[in-house]
Amino acid sequence: MIRPGLCSVTFRELPAEDVVRHAAAAGLEGIEWAGDAHVPPGDLDAATHARTLTEDAGLVVTSYGSYLSFVGTDSAVHAEGGAVIAAARALGVPRVRVWATRTGSEETSAEDRARAVGRIQDFADRAAEHGLEIGLEFHGRTLTDEIGSTLRLLDEVGRANVTTYWQPHQDMPTQEALDTLRAALPRTSTIHVFSWWPRSERLPLAERSDLWEAAFAILAANGMDRDALLEFVPDDDPALLQREADALRTLITAGEELAR
Repeated sequence: MIRPGLCSVTFRELPAEDVVRHAAAAGLEGIEWAGDAHVPPGDLDAATHARTLTEDAGLVVTSYGSYLSFVGTDSAVHAEGGAVIAAARALGVPRVRVWATRTGSEETSAEDRARAVGRIQDFADRAAEHGLEIGLEFHGRTLTDEIGSTLRLLDEVGRANVTTYWQPHQDMPTQEALDTLRAALPRTSTIHVFSWWPRSERLPLAERSDLWEAAFAILAANGMDRDALLEFVPDDDPALLQREADALRTLITAGEELAR
């Protein structure tokens, strides 16, 4: 089952109450709450509030979109990791999204990469004590900026509770993007859904239907349950969420039909 949902960062300027209201009205099923907007690390009141709002609206808290990137001193990274875990537990999520550093794979030295691997391992082990999975943001200017580095990083970390998210990288043509999905598929937990082209121009989701129908066909054929979370809409306009949510459901269904 592919479950349609929303990243709260899509509407980072709105209060949590409005995010939930818009998501529910659009018929979405869950929300990933953002750590840089609505639920800061360690803010248990904000986490509890977001969880209550979500569940009272009949939605699921799918994940915690933290921005933990394992950069800084060991003590600072360890402390931030603890605050992220605390917020995730208060949200009641199964999964925490993290960033694998803030430099690209080509620009990161072997020493810095090894340090990041060790920090991710430590964080994953601490998270596992609370039943939490870890999902790496699949993103440029990080160690997941290309598929080879992403898969190698997962091997280097070597933790069963560490997987990756997937999204089309900026400027990546459709077939190349789909190839990265196929390669990452067995180790992919969550999909971030948007239509940016050619770089960060935010298009209606339907304008890249060739990409998303094929992506959802690949996911449907694989058969694993996953969340497909809308992340960004044109002009950051909440009034467009209903249209984009409808398009997401249509594309999921079209992909399922292609997979049959």
